[in-house]
Amino acid sequence: MRIGELSAATGVSVRSLRYYEEQGLLSADRTGSGQRVYDTEAPARVGLIQELFAAGICSATMVDLLPCMSDPGVRTPKLGTRLLEERDRISGTIANLKATQTALDRIISEIKID
Repeated sequence: MRIGELSAATGVSVRSLRYYEEQGLLSADRTGSGQRVYDTEAPARVGLIQELFAAGICSATMVDLLPCMSDPGVRTPKLGTRLLEERDRISGTIANLKATQTALDRIISEIKID
């Protein structure tokens, strides 16, 4: 499948697909004229990439995680550890945002906004 077809099948822009390839998250073969050709597993991989981005995982971390997630034979305890680390990082960010929101609520209540 060519890049436009993959874009249409996944709802992900061609630009994003090229970015995924640049980051090592997605790979494609090239035709003699240099056009990208993706295998039949590419839509599922793009879906997984999107899911990981939605979970707050950056592309650099995905490079380590994706091989462990997309090939059941490669799953290792490291995958679980990395996912727990990411969850803890996100939990810390949420806690910081809640503290910031509480501080802002306090300031707003003190100045009586009309």
